[in-house]
Amino acid sequence: MLKNTFILLLIAFFSLSLTTATFASAQDSLTNTEGLQFESSPDTATAVEAVPEDLNFTASPDTMVSQDSSKIVPAKANASSGNQESGKKSLWSIFIAGLVGGFAALLMPCIFPMLPLTVSYFTKQAGSRASGISKALLYGLFIIVIYVALGMIITIAFGSDALNALSTNGVFNFLFFLLLVVFAASFFGAFEITLPSSFVNKMDAKSDKGGLVGLFFMAFSLSLVSFSCTGPIIGTLLVEAASKGERLGPAIGMLGFSIALAIPFGLFAMFPSMLKSLPKSGGWLNSVKVVLGFLELALALKFLSNVDLAYHWNWLDREVFLSLWIAIFSMMGLYLIGKIKFSHDSELKFLSVPRTILAIIVFSFVIYMVPGLWGAPLKSISAFLPPSATQDFDLSAGIAAAPSHNDGKVKKYAEIFHERGTPKGFDPYYDYDQALETAKELNKPVLIDFTGWNCVNCRKMEANVWTDPAVAKLLKEEFIMAELFVDDKTELPANEQFVSKYSGKKIKTIGNKNSDFQASAFDSNSQPLYVIVDASGKVLVPKTGANYNVAEYTAFLQSGIDAFKAKK
Repeated sequence: MLKNTFILLLIAFFSLSLTTATFASAQDSLTNTEGLQFESSPDTATAVEAVPEDLNFTASPDTMVSQDSSKIVPAKANASSGNQESGKKSLWSIFIAGLVGGFAALLMPCIFPMLPLTVSYFTKQAGSRASGISKALLYGLFIIVIYVALGMIITIAFGSDALNALSTNGVFNFLFFLLLVVFAASFFGAFEITLPSSFVNKMDAKSDKGGLVGLFFMAFSLSLVSFSCTGPIIGTLLVEAASKGERLGPAIGMLGFSIALAIPFGLFAMFPSMLKSLPKSGGWLNSVKVVLGFLELALALKFLSNVDLAYHWNWLDREVFLSLWIAIFSMMGLYLIGKIKFSHDSELKFLSVPRTILAIIVFSFVIYMVPGLWGAPLKSISAFLPPSATQDFDLSAGIAAAPSHNDGKVKKYAEIFHERGTPKGFDPYYDYDQALETAKELNKPVLIDFTGWNCVNCRKMEANVWTDPAVAKLLKEEFIMAELFVDDKTELPANEQFVSKYSGKKIKTIGNKNSDFQASAFDSNSQPLYVIVDASGKVLVPKTGANYNVAEYTAFLQSGIDAFKAKK
C-alpha cells in the first residue's frame, strides 16, 4: 500500500505542478516587444523591476520624461535589485519544475525497470559495499553532469538574448505549441522519439570500459536509451526554461531534472534492501506516460493562447479554452478508470486505490471547471485562462458597469481592448495622454495599469483582487483608469510611429509604445505594474506590482487617494 501511495503522490504532484506551478512561473509577456523583455511581478506588494540587457540606466535626476515630454514624472527605482529578485525567483521555479520532471521520468517504462538492474550491477561487481556505493554515487554524478551540460549547450548555442527572443516571439510560441502536441502524441503511443541506433550502440559499447570512463558512458547510455521516454519531458522543461529568458535557465532546469534522476541510484546502492519495496514493472508504467501525455496537451494550449491573444486571432476565447481543458481532463479521468485504452495499454482488471484516488482528483477538477463556461471566476486557475472579457456568455457579471468618464469622447483604442482585454464592469482609458486629460477635467488621480494579453499575474489580480467590492468601488469611483497593454501587436498609424529616445528602437506598435513608456518613465518592465499619478503625471505614492492581499491593495489605492487630496 505504501509503495502505491508513493507512486500516486508522485503522479499527483507532477500533475499539479504542470497545471499550476509551471504555468504560474511562465513568462507574462510572450510576444516580441522590439528589444524590451517582460517578466511577471512577484506575489508581493513591491514591483519587480527587471531591466533588459540592452537598456542601460545611468545616473539622472529624480525625474523621467513620460510619453509627452512636457509631462515630468518623478521616478525612484532600484532596477538592479528588482532584477536580481525576479531572476532568483524564476530560477528557483525552473529548478523545481526540473526536479518534478525528473521524478516523473523515474516512472517511465524506459527508466524504472533499469533502476534495480543498474544498482544490482554496482553492488555485485564492485566487490565491496563501499566500492559499490562509491560507483553508484559517481554514476549519479555523471548523470547530473551530462544533463547540466545539455542545458549549458542550449544556453551557449542561443545565448540569453536569443532565448528571450524565442520566448517573446509569436511564431516560436506557435512552434512550442506544435512541439508539445508532438510530445503528447509520443506519450500516447503514436510513435517513439528515438536517437539513431548506431550512435546509441557506439556509446553503449564504450560503457564496457572500466574505471571512470566506463561509468561515464554507462550514464551516457542511460540518457540515450531512455530518450524515447525522457525526451518529451526534457523538451518541455527546456521550452519552459526558455520562456523565462534567464541566462542559466536551461542549465538550472536540467540540474533539477538530473538530481531527481540520480538520487535513487545512490540511495538504493547505500540501502539495497529498499529495492524490495519497489513495485514490479508492468502496465502501470505506460499509464504514467499516457497521463503525462494529457498534461502535455493541456500545457500546449497555453502557448497557443498566448499567440491567439496578442495577434487577435480570437480562436481561444475563455469558454473555448475551458471546453478544451474540460475535454482533456475528462478523457484523462476516463482513461484512469479504464474506459479509454491506447495501443500499448495492458488490460485493466481492477482499479487500484491510488488510481481511484487520482481519478477522483481529476474528475473533481473537471467539475470545478464546468461553471466557468457560464462565467464563474474560477479564481484558483484564473491566472492561466484567457481574460474574462473574452467570455461571450457570462452569468456572473455581478459588477455593475463603471461610470463613464469620457463625456462623449471616443476612447482611443477602445475597440481593440475593451471587449476582450478589460475585466467586465470596468471602463478604463487605453491611451495615457487621454487619461490625463480626463483626470484634469474631473479632478481625479490616474491609476496606470501596465498589463499584457499574456500576463498571468495580471489575470490573477483582476480575478482575485479587482472583483472585491471595496477595491472595485475605489477603482470605478475614485480613479481615472489607464490600462496600457505592453504586448499588443496592433501597428500604430505611420504618423504616430517614432524612434524612442530611451532605447533607440523604432516604436511601431501600441505594445511598443506602452512598454517603452513604462521602462523610460518608471524603470520597470514587469507586469502588472500599478502607478498612481495626478493630472500632470506626477507620481503620488510608490508604485506596486502584483499583490493578492486585498487589504494591502486597498490600502495602496487609498494612499493614492489621500495623497491626491492632500495636494489640493
